[in-house]
Amino acid sequence: MHTTDKRWTQQVVDVLFSGRDGHTPMRKALRGNRRGISFQFQERQALQDEGIDLLLLWKRGEPIALARQRLAAIAVDPAAGRAPRDHVLPAYETIADLLPRPVRIDLHRWSTEGSAIITTFPLADAQPRSTTVGEHMDGRWTISSPLRRAASGALAHLENTGHAPDRIVLHGQPLAHGASDDTIDCFIDLHWRYWRSAHRYLEDGQEWFEVLPATPRQPLHALHITPTRP
Repeated sequence: MHTTDKRWTQQVVDVLFSGRDGHTPMRKALRGNRRGISFQFQERQALQDEGIDLLLLWKRGEPIALARQRLAAIAVDPAAGRAPRDHVLPAYETIADLLPRPVRIDLHRWSTEGSAIITTFPLADAQPRSTTVGEHMDGRWTISSPLRRAASGALAHLENTGHAPDRIVLHGQPLAHGASDDTIDCFIDLHWRYWRSAHRYLEDGQEWFEVLPATPRQPLHALHITPTRP
């Protein structure tokens, strides 16, 4: 467990607005360049609710040697392999590794109960034609921002499929000034930042468009969720 202060909070906020992960410096400090180690931050209660047992390795004031002893005492299961992915549907099977488990649970429930249609597809790097949309992105992100790249691809796709920009909310902000919920048709999210609000948009009959992963160079994918009831 780690605690936060004003300096930490400000650093994380600054990093998030530039399209990066605020916990990356801590991950690098703990893991270095080694792979195969995954860190969860501020998710203790969620992990316990899933029945995952937590083991204390180290706390402030203890010698590092004690942490190494606890780590070495963890028995390795020679039969262990990759954990199966649950709540995976054919609609997103090819990109299931990109979807956090809570997201897969939501998608599985919405699909099986028939409240939403879920599609996934590769998302091309593209620029929207609308000058207003371009100015909106200029005011939020730099040209090199991963979030801008993801937003551009999503907006270009929606523009090409007949979605009006003034009826879109882009990562928490409407593209049209003074837009209200009853004038919004689609919400674009980047990096799962607003996923906890997804059910509210779908209940209002609004589509959800998630771009993943929002990175500078990796191929982009789109998760498009359309409610079946207006």
